[in-house]
Amino acid sequence: MSFATATKPSSSAVTQLMAGDMAQVDAVIHRRLASEVALINQISHYIVSAGGKRIRPQLVLLFARALGFEGPERFEMAATVEFIHTATLLHDDVVDESALRRGRKTANALFGNAASVLVGDFLYSRAFQMMVSVDRMRVLDVLAEATNVIAEGEVLQLMNMHDPDTSVEDYLRVIRYKTAKLFEASARIGAVLADATPEIEASCAAYGQSLGTAFQIVDDLLDYEGATAELGKNVGDDLREGKPTLPLLHAMSNGTTAERDLIRHAIEQGEVERLDEIIQIVRRTGALEATRQAARDEAQRAQQHISALPPSQFKDALLTLSVLAVDRNF
Repeated sequence: MSFATATKPSSSAVTQLMAGDMAQVDAVIHRRLASEVALINQISHYIVSAGGKRIRPQLVLLFARALGFEGPERFEMAATVEFIHTATLLHDDVVDESALRRGRKTANALFGNAASVLVGDFLYSRAFQMMVSVDRMRVLDVLAEATNVIAEGEVLQLMNMHDPDTSVEDYLRVIRYKTAKLFEASARIGAVLADATPEIEASCAAYGQSLGTAFQIVDDLLDYEGATAELGKNVGDDLREGKPTLPLLHAMSNGTTAERDLIRHAIEQGEVERLDEIIQIVRRTGALEATRQAARDEAQRAQQHISALPPSQFKDALLTLSVLAVDRNF
């Protein structure tokens, strides 16, 4: 499967294939969310019930199944990576002062920053309890390293905020630390559970990193291409937060001096008053297509990384995910 395929793959085939496994994961999530502290229950259920694409837990399940592992530990580990992801969302929204996520008010907007940060800490610590429960040191090693790298990525992103001189390399480094690392760890965990060889484990992890990078690049693209109703967040949020993402970096490299100065000022000040004008510059300079092509290149690499996996419907689903991650508008 490639981006030259005439017919676009459908997410429904992957959803149907994984429906039974994902139902088991949801059961683990709801069981593990339980706390005697009412506010923890309220906030954690609020954010988890918002749904989302649940790609990370699917990666654990798909790689485990693609490599022949069907033990119940896969459900616990899939839920674990979803908890880690949810904790990062709670903390992200506080740092970014976000008001919308997945079309609903963020937890910090509803419950306040302090409660959101502390419930994020609860989810992190619960995730570590779950890692220990499978009694596999390699699992603990992979996920402990991932959470540490994600934290480094958050700090790197903070350092790049409002800096229009951020390089494309620095931008991609933030993505690989902050977003792609958990995709990578999720894929690797599936291989670890299946006792895959080090070579296969590394290939699975490389798929996850490439897929996660493609996914985040498209997220950044949609902030200048999408609509608030589709995105589930406010268009222009990245610019308001002073994030120098790939569409803006490309537009500055290919625009006129006046256009470059306008974008630089907007990044430095987190200014969205001239957002419509900036979106037009992004479109005129070809930044949207260049950004989507960068995502396609990453997804193509993801496909190549799993070429050695044995043929199966689960491998096919992983190939489908690589296409869907790029060809989406929300």
